[in-house]
Amino acid sequence: MKLVNNQPQLDCFSETEAASMLGISVDRLHRLLDEYIFNDGSIRPPDLTLRSADLVLLKFWDRGPDDMKVLRMPKRG
Repeated sequence: MKLVNNQPQLDCFSETEAASMLGISVDRLHRLLDEYIFNDGSIRPPDLTLRSADLVLLKFWDRGPDDMKVLRMPKRG
């Protein structure tokens, strides 16, 4: 459990924890974040924390474009 603003935060994961939960390397996590989130010229902050909803999207993006059941949004930029 982590504390955010002195409040318990049960749904907050470090990059290392998130990568482990997704079964990918931290480098792969960074590539996914850079490709799908920080693709508008903004810089990925150091020591990023992620929530469960973020992990769902990252897992989807990690699977690749083979899943045609979901409509993908066009990339920004």
